[in-house]
Amino acid sequence: MQYRRFGKTNLRLSVFSLGTMRSNASPENAYQTIQQALALGINHIETASGYGKSEEYLGQALKFGLSVSRQELHITSKIPPKVDAKTMSRCINESLERLQLDYLDCLAIHGLNTWEHLEWAKAKDGCMQAVFEAVASQKVRHVGFSTHGSLELIQAAIETDFFEFVNLHYYYFFQRHAPVIQLVSDKDIGVFIISPADKGGKLYTPPQKLKDLCYPFSPLELNYRFLLSDPRITTLSVGAANLEELIEPLQVADRVGKLTLEEITVLESLENHQNTALGTEKCSQCYQCLPCPENINIPEVLRLRNLAVAYDMSDYGQYRYGMFENAGHWFPGMKGNKCTECGDCLPKCPENLDIPGLLEDAHSLLNGKSGRRLWG
Repeated sequence: MQYRRFGKTNLRLSVFSLGTMRSNASPENAYQTIQQALALGINHIETASGYGKSEEYLGQALKFGLSVSRQELHITSKIPPKVDAKTMSRCINESLERLQLDYLDCLAIHGLNTWEHLEWAKAKDGCMQAVFEAVASQKVRHVGFSTHGSLELIQAAIETDFFEFVNLHYYYFFQRHAPVIQLVSDKDIGVFIISPADKGGKLYTPPQKLKDLCYPFSPLELNYRFLLSDPRITTLSVGAANLEELIEPLQVADRVGKLTLEEITVLESLENHQNTALGTEKCSQCYQCLPCPENINIPEVLRLRNLAVAYDMSDYGQYRYGMFENAGHWFPGMKGNKCTECGDCLPKCPENLDIPGLLEDAHSLLNGKSGRRLWG
């Protein structure tokens, strides 16, 4: 296991962190998964007030005794943004009680997703006042935020200089937030990549075509290497539900150097294949088509279509597409079939894509069972 400095927090975190959203089936399951993660060199565990009994089970594991001391273990919990300081203060105390801890190494505002959330944070009696008071009283050591918001919102949140780290969506198959990676590097802010296996493409169960295109690497391995080769990124989440799901990720825990020539060649081949498969129907994710009068998240719908057509990633596409209209501000936007063919987007597109036609096709490819967030 390799370790990296987590920005200005100066914590040294393992390059893989244990996310506990899926490991709370029982106290025994949580304890065993945590113990195995620690034995494999992970020193950072992430939980959240909204992750079912995750905080409670982690607290029980800490009380029962783990294979490392509290001083060697870094714990992050997350609390959603609140409109006022009093509510946030109560939530912080409740999280500490469930965890049976005197302090958190890191506290993240969980889901700073909208401009209203940012206003709550910036307000004089907003939630950040309570967070800063918790830091002053040593209940919290370091402060950050997680986000499913727009690129512009994330950049604005970082520019407040409230935060020492960010939990970010950024993967090989989603590079929209590349400017954030550079901005936080300039500001010495730690980067924690959220869910690179699941949100990054359901890469635990990739389609055969994608496996063939990534050979001799697995798609999951290649995505991890894409991320770990960037020294600006501190740590990647592993949301293991059991001991077995720790094995494959941690096989690359020591491979943090620059991409090899063979890895670069495969990544270039993936890009070339996508260009060929999509031809003149490829959406290059410039986001110039927004805003849509019908509130369709056009770039994300077409990104999912890109992946389904080019790499047979329909299972992933249907999983994410099903979140539209069902996950609120965590995954905003309407489905492609809400397009009225108003034509508002057409002159904005530098590639002259037939956006209404592509939205219709995306809906036929991806519409399936509606989904909700695992813990929402």
